[in-house]
Amino acid sequence: MPDKIACYRCGESLVTLSLPLSRRDQCPHCSADVHVCKMCIHFDARVPRQCREDGAEDVSDKQRPNFCDWFIPSDKAFDADRKSETDAARDALDDLFDG
Repeated sequence: MPDKIACYRCGESLVTLSLPLSRRDQCPHCSADVHVCKMCIHFDARVPRQCREDGAEDVSDKQRPNFCDWFIPSDKAFDADRKSETDAARDALDDLFDG
């Protein structure tokens, strides 16, 4: 499974990181923290608290490292459509401020 896990933010493989992911692990490509709610199989933006695990404590910032005992890295955390929207917004900002 480690070879299938990709960073939720940039989509790059996290094969160089060992499981279980540490709270301090970061994506080698974009430096995003990876022990975060958005990387977890229980994360679901459509449910209350954005977590499908009833026993998990509430985490307010889903992109910050946490100590959740229910954390299991998901191989489906990366969303290419969201990344495209983010890249387009970043490009628009760069154009606005001349890079």
